[in-house]
Amino acid sequence: MPLILPLLLAVVLFCVGVYGVLARRNVITLLMSFELMLNAVNLNLVAFDAWRLDTAGQTLAVFVITLAAAEIGLGLAIVLLLFRGHGHVDADAARDLVEREEAS
Repeated sequence: MPLILPLLLAVVLFCVGVYGVLARRNVITLLMSFELMLNAVNLNLVAFDAWRLDTAGQTLAVFVITLAAAEIGLGLAIVLLLFRGHGHVDADAARDLVEREEAS
């Protein structure tokens, strides 16, 4: 398989993730968009690994997957805390809460 096909798929995944981060305000959607971007990075690592016939890309991909698992665990804990305390998961409203507490 040519190298360009997985790279194009990774570009599309990364662009969808960036759009999700920039256009959406729901924290769950932001977390899913971050995961899409990390999966695009993993796809690039594995594609270049297969192209170079090396194992360094697969090793880095495992570390990125571990980082993504830690990020989603911490992110979901923050989302649950925000929802229990304030009844919403809107990122803009959460930012306003921080600014309101600093002004007091």
